[in-house]
Amino acid sequence: MKGGMYYEFRRNSRSVKSTIQHFQLRNLVWATSKHDVYFLSHFSVVHWSALTCNKTEVLNVSGHVAPCEKHPGSLMEGFTKAKVSTLAVKDRLLVAGGFRGELICKNLDRPGVCFCTRTTDVNTLTNVVEIYNSQSGAVHFTVANNDCGVRDFDMEKFQLSKHFSFPWPVNHTSLSPDGKLRIIVGDNPEGMLVDSGTGKMVASLVGHLDFSSASAWHPDGLTFATGNQDKTCRIWDARNLSKSVAALRANLGAIRSICYSSDGRFMAMAEPADFVHVFDAKSGYEKEQEIDFFGEISGMSFSPDTESLFIGVCDPTYGGGLLEFGRRRNNSCPDSII
Repeated sequence: MKGGMYYEFRRNSRSVKSTIQHFQLRNLVWATSKHDVYFLSHFSVVHWSALTCNKTEVLNVSGHVAPCEKHPGSLMEGFTKAKVSTLAVKDRLLVAGGFRGELICKNLDRPGVCFCTRTTDVNTLTNVVEIYNSQSGAVHFTVANNDCGVRDFDMEKFQLSKHFSFPWPVNHTSLSPDGKLRIIVGDNPEGMLVDSGTGKMVASLVGHLDFSSASAWHPDGLTFATGNQDKTCRIWDARNLSKSVAALRANLGAIRSICYSSDGRFMAMAEPADFVHVFDAKSGYEKEQEIDFFGEISGMSFSPDTESLFIGVCDPTYGGGLLEFGRRRNNSCPDSII
C-alpha cells in the first residue's frame, strides 16, 4: 500500500477459472452489480454470483453458435469455434468479439443468441467492445478492430450506424459521458480525441512513448486516462490537451486495463500480471493502494455501486481465480452527548 487502503480483500474464488485468449487484450471481466460478475473461462462466458458462490454458463462458443432471432444483417449461419478476444456486458446485453472479427450478441433475459455478424471480410482481431446508451436512450455498442476500423452498432435496429477508419489499428476506445467525444488509442504512440459523431480528430494526445491498449473516462467527463506499453497511465484534462496532467507508473509491465468507479472517487489500472493499482482520483492521484498477487490478469471491474472490485487472475500453478475486494468503510461512532 502506498498512502491508501480503499478496498479490502474478501475472497479468492478458485472454482472460477478466468482465462486469457490474447496476450494484450485484458477486458474479460465485467461486474454488473456488487454480486454479479461475467468473465471468460476457456470457450465459455460464465456468470458468477458472489452472493451464492454459484457459477452459470451463459455462452459457449466451443462448437457452433448461431442466432435464434432474425434481424437484418445477422449471419444466420453463425460461427464455429469462435475464439473470444474481448467482451462487454451491460444492461442485460452481452457482446463477445472474436479473433476473426466475429461479434456475438446475447440478451441475458432471453435464451440463445440474438445477433451475429462479422465486422469485416478480412480475418482481423476484435480489440474492444463498448456498450452504451445513446442520447435517445437506444442501446448501442462500439467495436474496434485491427483493420483500423471503429464501428458503431444500433442494437434497437440491429444495424451498423457508423464506421470510421484511422491510420493505425485501434486497440481501445472510450466514449465520453456526454457522448460527444471518443478516445482513440492503438498502434501509435500518439492517441486521439475525436468527435464521436463524425470521427474527426479534435486533439492529438502526445506524451506516451509506445503503443496503447487501454483508456477510460472519469464520470465527470472532464478528465480521462490512457494506458501504454511504456508502463505509464497518463491522466488528461479535456479542457487543455497540450500535455497530460499526470503520469502514473507501473511496477513491471504495460498498462493493459483501466477503469473508474462510478462515483469518480477511484481509478484502477492493471499491469499484465501481479499488480493492480487503485488511485484516489479526488486527491489528484497522489494516494495509491497497490494490490499484489501472483498470476496474469484477465480483466478487472468495479461494481456499479463502487462497493466491489473484481480481478480475474490466471495462475499457471493453481489455475487462477476471481479476486473479490470490498470497499473499506471507516465506521466510527461519535461520542455520546450527555
